[in-house]
Amino acid sequence: MEVMYNCWHGCHKKSEGCAHCYVYRRDASIGKDSSIVYKTTNFDLPVKKDRKGNYKYPSGTSFMMCFSSDFFIEEADPWRKDVLSFIRERKDCSFYCLTKRPERIKACMEDLDLYPNLTIACTMENQRRFDERAPIYLSLPLNHKEVMIEPMLGKVDLSSHIHLIDRVVVGGESGEEARVLNFDWVKDVREQCKKAQVSFGFHQTGARIIVDGKLYRIPRNRQHSQARKAFKDQY
Repeated sequence: MEVMYNCWHGCHKKSEGCAHCYVYRRDASIGKDSSIVYKTTNFDLPVKKDRKGNYKYPSGTSFMMCFSSDFFIEEADPWRKDVLSFIRERKDCSFYCLTKRPERIKACMEDLDLYPNLTIACTMENQRRFDERAPIYLSLPLNHKEVMIEPMLGKVDLSSHIHLIDRVVVGGESGEEARVLNFDWVKDVREQCKKAQVSFGFHQTGARIIVDGKLYRIPRNRQHSQARKAFKDQY
């Protein structure tokens, strides 16, 4: 079972990939300010119990964390220790989060070895951000090192650090203002991963993708399925 777990909401735009953030887009549609960070009503979701005293979410549940914020955003510093305690308590479940702030991970977590059930992936949307974030992120003693290139904004050469990466996931940008993804960039990263024997995934095409020189507009409800069909072996 996979469950969305947004323990807090709101974020600050960090780099180029944030320009058309879907959280800002959705919040703006209802007049909400996405830059205000606050705890959600689901803050303690992983440890909620039913009337019989059993966890509401069973052993084996995968909690997808902070997809409407960043787990390492500064405003959440007073709350993070509680969520980390939930992760330690629910060793029978897995937790996954993305961050654009790898420079804060070590200071925010007392001992990374205490969280074998937590995967912290890092977003690096172009060559500039890969060169900036990869050395920091990949130097950490994490149990699994996943690089997310989404939205992919250009060709990315991973060669300087690919031997330290466990998995690379790429994807395009959704929304009316989506920037174009060139499928050649995706194929290039896939080849880099294949040669280095690194796991690769194509997450979504985005709203606009160039394939063999032709621009295609992909409806939102087909962006993930079309990406899955792009390669027979997303290994």
